[in-house]
Amino acid sequence: MTAVTAPASHTGRLRWALADGLTLIGREISRIRQEPGELIAALIFPAVMVVLFGYVFGSAISVPGGGNYREYLMPGLFAMVTFTGTLAVTMRVATDASRGVMDRFRSMPMARSAVPFGQTGAEILNGVLGMVIMAGAGLLVGWRAHNGIWQTAEAFLLLALMRYALSWAGCYLGLVVKNEQTADQLIPLVFPITMLSNSFVPTGGMPRVLQVIADWNPVSALTAACRDLFGNPGAPTGDAAWPVAHPVAATLGWALVLLAVFVPLSVRTYRRRGR
Repeated sequence: MTAVTAPASHTGRLRWALADGLTLIGREISRIRQEPGELIAALIFPAVMVVLFGYVFGSAISVPGGGNYREYLMPGLFAMVTFTGTLAVTMRVATDASRGVMDRFRSMPMARSAVPFGQTGAEILNGVLGMVIMAGAGLLVGWRAHNGIWQTAEAFLLLALMRYALSWAGCYLGLVVKNEQTADQLIPLVFPITMLSNSFVPTGGMPRVLQVIADWNPVSALTAACRDLFGNPGAPTGDAAWPVAHPVAATLGWALVLLAVFVPLSVRTYRRRGR
């Protein structure tokens, strides 16, 4: 077999990694086409959440300052689905690792960083599809974005950025747990994180300790940012914690921290597993 070495320049290595990463994104898209049931389930879940939470909670919870509960709810559902999307990446990476797919990738003349980049890049496509379905379901139950096209676009870009950052955390977890059975056990741990926030109910009625945790939960910051950008009810009061009072800045900060921590961790862990 002829040995293939990485390009010598930084620019060449970057192009090599990007080209291989795009190839792996194409692999994930092809895999989804061959297993449409997984995609259908992932797209139906957001719509079910909109109908279930909108009509079950809608008659029992009052929005602070007044307003339509479904408009209050939708940003929280967007945030919840963004965070639970981490599990999909974890499962895919752990499945590939347990079935020897990662080992086959390492035997091929490809950039080592391309595999985690390909997995996380594919998750953005899944996330966009999920947001489109959820937005459509929200429109059907009465949700509207009131602040114009630009701020609406900013909200969706913020959701996409956070989902991409979280996908790197999911990629790292998938590489660490190494098998899909262990990854499957992590699913129940995500829901308390999304529920202990301002996604579905105001945090003012929580016990003080839980309120502090909820206010500093990144889910709360993302939810508050979407409410602000969409123009939906639930704006924070004057004595709100800093992440809720400045949700866009807080969400950007969380996303940058996640990328700074988990991009190098994921790439390093993948490389070390091949030694």
